[in-house]
Order: sequence, then C-alpha cells, then structure tokens
Amino acid sequence: MAVRWGIAGFGWVARDHMAPGIEASGGELVAIADPSPVAQASAMSAGLLAYDDAARMLANGGIDALYVATPNNRHLAPVLAATAAGVPVLCEKPIAATLAQAEELATAVDGHPYGTAFDQRHHPAHRSMAAAIAEGAIGRPVAVRIVYACWVDPLWSADGRTDGCNWRADPEAAGGGAVIDLALHGLDLAQLLLGEPLAQLHIELQRRIHDYAVDDGGVLSGRTASDVLFQSHVAYNCAEVLPRRRLEVLGERGLLVATDTMGQTAGGSVTLCCGRTGAETPLAFDAALSPFAAQAAAFAALVRGDAHDFSIDRDIRLMRLFDHAYRKALSCR
Repeated sequence: MAVRWGIAGFGWVARDHMAPGIEASGGELVAIADPSPVAQASAMSAGLLAYDDAARMLANGGIDALYVATPNNRHLAPVLAATAAGVPVLCEKPIAATLAQAEELATAVDGHPYGTAFDQRHHPAHRSMAAAIAEGAIGRPVAVRIVYACWVDPLWSADGRTDGCNWRADPEAAGGGAVIDLALHGLDLAQLLLGEPLAQLHIELQRRIHDYAVDDGGVLSGRTASDVLFQSHVAYNCAEVLPRRRLEVLGERGLLVATDTMGQTAGGSVTLCCGRTGAETPLAFDAALSPFAAQAAAFAALVRGDAHDFSIDRDIRLMRLFDHAYRKALSCR
C-alpha cells in the first residue's frame, strides 16, 4: 500500500524536490500545511488539500507520514503535532534552529518513528561510495574532503522573486547562515561514508560578500575517533556557474571523487582512482534516482516497520558537536 504523505511547509524544496520524490518512491502526497496563500494555491492547483497548520491537517486523518520543511525555528510545532497524532515524521535538517529546540524535539520523538532529512546520505552515488569503502576499495580511509557551495544573496529566492523574504539569511529563523544550512549535510555524509561518528570539530566562519547578519561561508575541520580527517568548505558566496560541488574520500590505496552529486538532483559522477597505477574507473550507481526519491523510499520503510537508516540519537549527537563548534566560532569573531 502506498504511503500517504502530508507536508508542513510547502516551499521550493518541498514543492520541487520532495513532492516529486514522494511520487517517484511510490508514495502519494495528499495534503500540505502552510500559512502562505501562494503555497496553498500552488498545492490546490495540483489537487492537494491545503491547510493553515499541520495540527489541523493531521487531525483530519488520512496521512501516514509527515515531512516537515518549514523554516528551522518552526520545526518543533509540526513535529509535536505528528507525535500527538501518532504519525511518523521526517524533519528537515538541521533538527532545529538552536540546540535547545533540537534537544526538546529529540526528547519529544523518543520512541516515536522519526527521521532527520539528511537527503545526501540517501543519494545513490554516496551509497555506492559507502559500499566501496566498506569493501576496501581504497584501503583504510585517510580523509574526507568536501566543497559544497552556492550563491544565496540577501534577496535570493528559488522562484526568482526579490521580495526580501530569504529566511536562510535570518539568524532567528535559520539559526545561522551558510554553515548551518550546508555543512551539516557533509558532516552527516562523512559519518555514513566512514561508518563512524566525528569526534572533534572546528569551524571558521566568513562574512565576506553578502550584507546580512549571518555567515556567507565557512571552513570546517575535524576527525573521527580512529583519526580519519575531515574538511569542508561551504559557501553562499560562490557563483552557480563555477565548479562548486565536489566530494573526495582519500584512502591508503586509492581515491574516490564525486562531482556534482551533492545537491537536490539526481546524477553526477563518481571516479575511483587507483593509488598504485593512477588508473581511473567510474563507480556505478543509479544516476536517475534523486536523493529525495531515495529518502522518501527509505522513510516509507520506517513507516512500514522495515529496516531503515534513521536515528535521532545519531542526529542529536551530531547537532551537539556542531553547535559547540559553531558557538565557539561565533565567539571568536
């Protein structure tokens, strides 16, 4: 039976990526909750039910799973509504805009079917890389290196509007800027690829190009308990036409390089370079499957009670590590 989904927060990520992902995974999007008349009109034009808030949507029943894609500081209310209604909930990353909100959310969903929407851990390319690393394709991992950048100015909108409503540049709504929005993807992804959590993390923040109150770039570095190094450059100040999405995992016997796999869309490429001969071979993966479709399918497994790859314990530990490093970086500016 198809999983019937509701969405809280029908912005561009939910509308343009998660909604098609739900359909591609065999699920059915039946309703959305968003106070915006524009969002409601968009949903109704697609034959969906539209509500002002998630609690009202959930009270009417007929929903098997809720996807929360509101601004970061508004995650808690729909998640609490889902737990009260007994509906499994998939919440966008970061868990919340602040660690205090994230801790409250984690307590609320303890024992309840929940997942944080780290879509990059579901990208078929990244899953293939994780499998290759686990099978010893590059030997013992040495380092993970990431560049994940884009252009997000103060008036940015995915729809091309210039109405000044870019909540991702609002410190209260987002909890930060480029770093909290982009870096957590790479941190979670590194843990998937390496099969172990990060143990230490340091962050340097940048406010270089855009005139807003949050960081427009940052560099992160850290290590795992087994001494694998991690480094990442994330940015809101990189032109979209430039090469800006690259993931590398260096091992003692080889190097995996993924280009244009990080992001919302399917595709990209992965190459395995032999550390002995330098020969390069492509790593196969399903290039037609989007990370959102894969994520929706994975969460449907949780809804059905099957094996899944979601863990609030893992995610709140990462949020604590991130928050400690991020607050320290803010205090040093």
